[in-house]
Amino acid sequence: MADERWTWKTEQVIPSETGAGQRLLDDLLKQLAEQQWSEHDVHSVHLALEEALVNAIRHGNRSDPGKHVHVLCKMSSERLWVEIRDEGSGFNPDEVPDCTDPERLEIPSGRGIMLMRAFMSRVEYNDVGNCVVMEKQRAQKAAG
Repeated sequence: MADERWTWKTEQVIPSETGAGQRLLDDLLKQLAEQQWSEHDVHSVHLALEEALVNAIRHGNRSDPGKHVHVLCKMSSERLWVEIRDEGSGFNPDEVPDCTDPERLEIPSGRGIMLMRAFMSRVEYNDVGNCVVMEKQRAQKAAG
């Protein structure tokens, strides 16, 4: 994959305020649509990226206006790769309680991580827990 041909790339630094990543998200979704990714894939990426940005802003940076979120996106004809890094102290994703546990169904915490894992092909955190890398493999087109 080292020689993969990226058809689109962007690197942005956004402030720690809700909605700050909307332009980035809109640009990415436009690129996916122009590359004719399926509606399901576009929807999946939209939800996962929105959750990751919100987590970085609210939980990672604690909405601190002095901190930023660093985003790098690369897309090829078959794969989307996204890295989102906040300036917070990090966390251990393995310690986030299972939001599907019957005793936790009314507690919203942890749903974003679950959605990211459900909608993306790969989700990994760095050792500190302040950087997430997500990948989405493009769905195969139906023969016809």
